Amino acid sequence: VTTEANPDSVTPASLAELREGGFTRISFGVQSAVPHVLRVLDRTHDPERVPDAVRWAREAGFEQVSVDLIYGSPGESVDDWRASVEQALALEPDHVSAYALIVEQGTAFARKVAKGQVVMPDDDETADKYLLADEMFEAAGLGWYELSNWARDDAAQCRHNLLYWVGADWWGIGPGAHSHVSHERWWNVKHPAAYARRLAAGESPRHDGETLTPDVEHLEDVMLRLRLRSGIETSLLQDPDAMVSAGYLQPQGDRMVLTRTGRLVADHVIRNVT
Repeated sequence: VTTEANPDSVTPASLAELREGGFTRISFGVQSAVPHVLRVLDRTHDPERVPDAVRWAREAGFEQVSVDLIYGSPGESVDDWRASVEQALALEPDHVSAYALIVEQGTAFARKVAKGQVVMPDDDETADKYLLADEMFEAAGLGWYELSNWARDDAAQCRHNLLYWVGADWWGIGPGAHSHVSHERWWNVKHPAAYARRLAAGESPRHDGETLTPDVEHLEDVMLRLRLRSGIETSLLQDPDAMVSAGYLQPQGDRMVLTRTGRLVADHVIRNVT
């Protein structure tokens, strides 16, 4: 049972209470160890507090501790990113997630990018940061099992995220939460006040949904399962030979798996095999 937390939002007492309540895994939103990068990301915590938060979680009895990182922020150098990875590894986490920063349209950050107030790094530099992290994680005993996730062993893999990647069913509870059950996907109203009003009135919080067609399900199956180290059955791909020849896919028995280079261009690979 996983909970997420910012490093500055927990105390030894609150972590003990969460553990007593049944949570066995905690994921800390560390994002970066570099203050100027945290400011760009609008994060408030002090990097020096992170080791304390992790230690408190261990002392409270959490069986698994995960760390979330973000790379590719404006103004982040390769050395900045290396420092963040080094700090994360010094925490001896069971699991690390490392995601490239995505500019979401309609956000204040996107408006700054559009106005040229902040400049996003180029794709080659972002790719270099991914490769650096992958090498450092592997050297520390954390193996990749999904494009942006590394784990100490199979037991440390994020089980609820695996449900999404293999197309299983799940229920989402809360404002904006998505659910997926029996070829149906739906999502709740986003605003907490609207969500609360609907529940108080005995109404469904569902905002909208869709029925997934076989073609859409196939596309999503390939898109998500090809992100996994376990790969996907070759029979489900259309003409993967070109991607194998390019060095992006490698056969493993009756399956295809992304190579390290292929992981950098996963979207390109997926478009070419579906």
